[in-house]
Amino acid sequence: MAIAVIAKASHPLSQTELAHWLTLEDPTVVAMIDRLVKAGYVSRVPSPTDRRVKLVVLTTAGNELYGKVKTEADACRAEFLANIDADKLRAATELLETLQAAAGESTLC
Repeated sequence: MAIAVIAKASHPLSQTELAHWLTLEDPTVVAMIDRLVKAGYVSRVPSPTDRRVKLVVLTTAGNELYGKVKTEADACRAEFLANIDADKLRAATELLETLQAAAGESTLC
């Protein structure tokens, strides 16, 4: 999931931003990034605006891995959803995205 989130982000994410998107604690994400760096899939680069912040970016190997996984996931998704009404799927997706946003904004959970 981390590689997918990094690949789909509109800008390089900080470790804290990545933790937020993955709904994980910062220390958990730091350990995960350490493993991804060691595997050669991501690298940490300094932020151009804040030298205390490291941004997480995909390496060439990380982009290649994401491309392979995305291709397989797209095929699986297409097969799985082939018989689902497009309007119902769109409505369900919108509902789930709204619930996810509400959960992220909630101070009670």
